[in-house]
Amino acid sequence: MKIKLIVLLLFIGNSISIFGQTASTEFSYNEFLGYVKKYHPLVKQANLKINEAQANLLQARGAFDPKIEVDFKEKQFKNTAYYSLLNSSFKIPTWYGIELKAGFDNAEGIYVNPENTLPNKGLTSFGISVPLGQGLFIDERMAAIRKAKIASNLNSAERNLQVVEVIYNASVSYMNWKRSFDEIKLYEDYLKNALIRYKGVQILIKEGDKPAIDSVEAAITVKTRSLNLENAKLKYTKAKLELSNYLWLENNIPLEVNDLLQPEELLAKTIKETLKINELETISLENHSKIKALDAKIAMLKVDRKLKANLLLPKLDLSYTYLSEPSYIDNYRFEDYKIGLNFSIPLFLRKERGSLKLANLKIEDTEFVLQFEKKNLENKIKSQQEEITSLEIQQDFNDALLNDYKILLNAEERLFEMGESSLFVINSRENSLVSSQINDIVLENSYFIALLSLYKTFANPL
Repeated sequence: MKIKLIVLLLFIGNSISIFGQTASTEFSYNEFLGYVKKYHPLVKQANLKINEAQANLLQARGAFDPKIEVDFKEKQFKNTAYYSLLNSSFKIPTWYGIELKAGFDNAEGIYVNPENTLPNKGLTSFGISVPLGQGLFIDERMAAIRKAKIASNLNSAERNLQVVEVIYNASVSYMNWKRSFDEIKLYEDYLKNALIRYKGVQILIKEGDKPAIDSVEAAITVKTRSLNLENAKLKYTKAKLELSNYLWLENNIPLEVNDLLQPEELLAKTIKETLKINELETISLENHSKIKALDAKIAMLKVDRKLKANLLLPKLDLSYTYLSEPSYIDNYRFEDYKIGLNFSIPLFLRKERGSLKLANLKIEDTEFVLQFEKKNLENKIKSQQEEITSLEIQQDFNDALLNDYKILLNAEERLFEMGESSLFVINSRENSLVSSQINDIVLENSYFIALLSLYKTFANPL
């Protein structure tokens, strides 16, 4: 259920007095981002990537867990004990494919296979198996752990990119909210002026100082300003609802922006300080989250390539097992043993060579993407920096225009008071001023968005 954001006034920095003092209704940009970073579901979702990487690493390490195996078979038929076979083992997988094994076997019965005949008390064994070809330097288990460790860097980079995306979109909604708020205030002020002027003209018309047509001119201005104000209110409502998409409390409770709240007035400095815009130029692209993610992908592909190359080697496994009766376990008889040798290799290795070639192509493909992304980021940053500089210059020009329009309007109003101007000219001057002020709001919004875009491109999480 939606909760009106007036509740936020209980939490944000401007406290409410219980003695009825008027509280500040400013909802600052920093306070807004605080809620986004802490409570937004998409930020929480991004944080799951870290847990996911840890779980994958734990899963990969599970391939090296010690294992106990027990195999027991017994057959009784017509009061005859055909056989009773027990095979148990304790295996410890280690790095480089080496496996340690301890076991205990026992066999009893009339029809026991001669090769399974054991001492009455059973037989203990201690052995080791070593791959001398495939699996010596890398195998599926080792590759899985190496990739899982690299994947933690990949997931961390992807998490950062997702968080930055949420912060960027949330910040854009805040800037649009401020833009629509400023436009409403502007149109409200000029509608008041138009109403005052309309009433004044009506009085002058009654006294015979002005022609009746001036009332039509004044009424048109009032209606135009009312129409502009209503349109601005619609934009404000939409912007407010969009902003509400990024406001949440604990337990995934959504919030809705209350009309009592107002955006921060002076945002340029706050944005630069909060998003650390001035520090971004010193950040190396090598530490960029996109670059780190691609580097991690290439590293994982190289692990795959190493595994594929290992499959070109012949499969040659050697095992040695020391055998002893339980009662003579301390009495070493190295002549009691069991050895094994397993060898195999495909004659043409077409499957293995094809897999290795595909692995190389995947690495090459990703490296091309990496090279492009580095250049793309470099050019994008330069373009955005130029845009920011240009918008700062445009704002200075527009400020000068605003001042000139104000001078012209004030002068025209004095002429009107002296009967040397007309309402039409005053409205024309005022419309030019309004257009310039609207343009100022638009330029300010574009400037804020440009700063946010630069932050998004650098992808430096807060």
